[in-house]
Amino acid sequence: MLLAEPAAGPVWSWNLLTDIQEMWSFPFMVNAFRAGAIVAVVSAVMGYFVVLRRQTFAAHTVSTVAFPGAAGAVLLGFSAVYGYFALCVAAAVIIAALGWRGGGGGADEAALTGTLQAFLLASGFLFIALYKGLLGGPQTILFGTFLGITTSQVNVLLGVGAVVLAALALIGRPLLFASVDPQVAAARGVPVRALSVTFLVLLGAATAEAGQITGTLLVFALMVIPAATAQTVTGRPGTGLTLAVLLALTATWLGLTTAYYWPYPLGFFVTSYAFAGYLLARSGRALHARLSRTGAPLLNKEATA
Repeated sequence: MLLAEPAAGPVWSWNLLTDIQEMWSFPFMVNAFRAGAIVAVVSAVMGYFVVLRRQTFAAHTVSTVAFPGAAGAVLLGFSAVYGYFALCVAAAVIIAALGWRGGGGGADEAALTGTLQAFLLASGFLFIALYKGLLGGPQTILFGTFLGITTSQVNVLLGVGAVVLAALALIGRPLLFASVDPQVAAARGVPVRALSVTFLVLLGAATAEAGQITGTLLVFALMVIPAATAQTVTGRPGTGLTLAVLLALTATWLGLTTAYYWPYPLGFFVTSYAFAGYLLARSGRALHARLSRTGAPLLNKEATA
């Protein structure tokens, strides 16, 4: 039995300018890079506060429930985009409301988010089973794609991203204070609870936005890894935010380029590049710490000589 040969795809020529011109000659790739840039910037900025506030589990839950949201929307006859935004924002509101009602954070909130994640993820697989038509590929919903991104979708992403970033800019300074030291911030009159609820709602919108590019399972990686890498390198908020955005943009654009030439899920490439950056940052920090420890005795010996 003869196996069919894979269809010939684009070939990397090692001429960077020519390759970029060829890749951007397709409107769907131009839209993919535009959408990727929007998603990378919003995810990096939101992710910086997610890591700083130690709410990565909540972010993971919100990103996971985008899957049943998309599947449920298609089952009801709507676009998957509406499902992304509706359920991500709804899950964020539920976590924020019930988490604070239960005491705000700690084991109670972790149990709540875990319970919500398990139930909604199971519901997503039920929606897939109930849907009798082609669901646009569960793999696409889970792991993302750059194919078929339209100009109207880019405009929607731009609008949502602008609203999220504008709202975050308005609450950024008190949110940073409340994230670093919530007890002192509350004592100074900062509305810690209101900021937490607002931030989670913004997180839901940003997660739904990013999930359309990276997929619902890997949006968490783009939102957390660049921010974690930046905070490994520097503790300054301004520098850290800038570095997180640059890392997210680099990982996204490299992932899009690689996915154009290799027929594998986009989310895998984006996550792999982001993770490689994190490993380099951790290795560099460990090496710097080791050199500092070994250099200190030498300086002491020279001082006493």
